[in-house]
Amino acid sequence: MDMVTIAAVSTWDEPVVLGVKCLHPQVTGIALSEVKLLYPPICCLQGPLLSSKCLPQQKKSALQRQRLRVYLEHQSFLAPVPICLLLVLVLGSLNPSFQTQEESLVPESSLNEYFVFYSTVKVPSFWGLVNSAWNLCSVGKRQSPVNIETSHMIFDPFLTPLRINTGGRKVSGTMYNTGRHVSLRLDKEHLVNISGGPMTYSHRLEEIRLHFGSEDSQGSEHLLNGQAFSGEVQLIHYNHELYTNVTEAAKSPNGLVVVSIFMKVSESSNPFLNRMLNRDTITRITYKNDAYLLQGLNIEELYPETSSFITYDGSMTIPPCYETASWIIMNKPVYITRMQMHSLRLLSQNQPSQIFLSMSDNFRPVQPLNNRCIRTNINFSLQGKDCPNNRAQKLQYRVNEWLLK
Repeated sequence: MDMVTIAAVSTWDEPVVLGVKCLHPQVTGIALSEVKLLYPPICCLQGPLLSSKCLPQQKKSALQRQRLRVYLEHQSFLAPVPICLLLVLVLGSLNPSFQTQEESLVPESSLNEYFVFYSTVKVPSFWGLVNSAWNLCSVGKRQSPVNIETSHMIFDPFLTPLRINTGGRKVSGTMYNTGRHVSLRLDKEHLVNISGGPMTYSHRLEEIRLHFGSEDSQGSEHLLNGQAFSGEVQLIHYNHELYTNVTEAAKSPNGLVVVSIFMKVSESSNPFLNRMLNRDTITRITYKNDAYLLQGLNIEELYPETSSFITYDGSMTIPPCYETASWIIMNKPVYITRMQMHSLRLLSQNQPSQIFLSMSDNFRPVQPLNNRCIRTNINFSLQGKDCPNNRAQKLQYRVNEWLLK
């Protein structure tokens, strides 16, 4: 079978594709389904199109030894599509100047590179090779998410229940389609703080993110005894007692606390998520950059009815993967309807003028635990025969029956 080769080069500090060109421009029949990436390239962009002049000419020869190859198997396509145009279709019209609300956690240039990489080739294992500033993604020893083995959890009697302080008021926030997540960022008028649990300091809610899968058997970032849930809600808080904003806290010790709540598909829906995912709301953010204001939100409605949780020290699950986050995973899931999950899967990573790419499966694979301690305030000695230590061989979570519904 004829092959079309496109030479690409990537540096460590400045991820680029160098010399992207059609070696056989006369070949126009390419099937999108036949694109095979033997190595995930990062694209240097000039405007919306791929550029073959990403680096000065004198640098090109020095980078030839790092040449990477992308092979495209071409077959009949519905209409003639030049190779270079196909790359634009696959990679999308990616503009480095674009900035979303989510990008306040890390520098704009860093997240732009992350977005190009993550949205085109979903290989998080390469994050640490793409940019030296993301080195922790590859070499870090306290990375997230992880697989939680319930038989290895340690009861900590000093873990107190979480305390949520809303001041008795409802809040407002803007929901975004960032191209990577559904993100709800609260306004600064009414603040929500959290304390207790493993926290020494009070932390302020900055953002709520949703992770979800293309099918019900996957979607959550964390696993429970090797089993994934349909989705995961992550409430990202920063230490407002030590740091002035989330950007500073994200790269500092004791900087972040992330409360994680598993999502399951059911006949009914969590009241808070129903506000976010009802048809009138979710269709307002179908495409990347779309935003919609929500008012009168009660954060306490998002939490499941339990004071039990699991906690461990880890990292953020997007580059640069700073290991400054304490994770708190609630011991009950929240529920959304099958129609609401379907609506999430219809959200696009791209803008209306670009090819549709579903936002689903926006989770990072689990990372090694590396002897970290997973603590819980669930007292196993009071569970009797339902204690997970007595059921280590069964792939289910017996600490709380709600997870089995």
